[in-house]
Amino acid sequence: MAISRDKLIIGGVVVLGALSALVYSQAKKDEALGSAAAKSADLPDVKGTDDVDKLVITNADKGTVTLEKQGDKWVITQPVTAAANQGEVKGLLDNVKELKATEILAATADDDLKKQYNLDDAHAIHLVAFKGTDKKIDDTFGKSGGRGEMMMVAGKPQIIAASGFSSYVYGREVADWRDKELIRFDDSNAASVAIENTHGKFSFTKGDKWAGTFNGAPIPNFDDSKVSEMLRAMKNLNVDTFPVGKSLSDTGLDKPLGTISVSLKDNAGTYALTVGGVSAGTSHYALKDGGDGTILTIGPAVSAWAIAEETKFEKLTDAGAPPKTASNKKP
Repeated sequence: MAISRDKLIIGGVVVLGALSALVYSQAKKDEALGSAAAKSADLPDVKGTDDVDKLVITNADKGTVTLEKQGDKWVITQPVTAAANQGEVKGLLDNVKELKATEILAATADDDLKKQYNLDDAHAIHLVAFKGTDKKIDDTFGKSGGRGEMMMVAGKPQIIAASGFSSYVYGREVADWRDKELIRFDDSNAASVAIENTHGKFSFTKGDKWAGTFNGAPIPNFDDSKVSEMLRAMKNLNVDTFPVGKSLSDTGLDKPLGTISVSLKDNAGTYALTVGGVSAGTSHYALKDGGDGTILTIGPAVSAWAIAEETKFEKLTDAGAPPKTASNKKP
């Protein structure tokens, strides 16, 4: 059936009107963006300062972490209370000082533009820094691209591009702001090691060489290099993770698989760990004796010694097979 000429005209007018609206809308956006770029001389100063004593970092998908300087050290005060990784905090403060505005992308930011540049609450990283009660930095960071980092400065209407931004410095999980150093000592100063686990009790003492006993008796075919290997694993030990919402019974730390302690010469200190159940793979839950009671996880490099059998400290024979000592012979 033929379409009347009047209907064709009306349809054309409707289509033309819709296209005109789209063109007008885009023209207004282009005008906003173009006029913004033309005013690049009005770029705000986004360079931060390290003269601050409190940082609040809100990461859209990782929550909020608050760090405060107490004395000469940074600590986490929210959402947990814990020592902070000093190097990570310094890295953020150093990076803030490297920021430089390069271009104004939009003179004013509406909700659509914020969403387009990931500057909305669902995507952005928000950094606020204080010196006392004075707010020194209030920046919001969004999408990164060829033009730089999209960002906004509180009190300024523009969306700007900036250079010098390192996203990984700001986008850490809360746990990754924590100080993961667990144990540090000089293994050459170790005087004795004690291990107690489900297999029995080990005692190692240092004379000219390491000597070892298991349940009070000398370890047959004892390999003193195994003690040195154990100490190398333990002397620079970091936390793998900080599990959230876990209890002693959840982690097997109410009935531990083993404990390991290292005592240094001249009563210079003792470093001890309690090892619980498997957390994931070959990692185990653990507690640092004398610590603040925080449940953590450690890798197998140390936990394997804490739960070892006697054969782990014996010399290998028969192409790698441990000798058949009294504790591992079959009946």
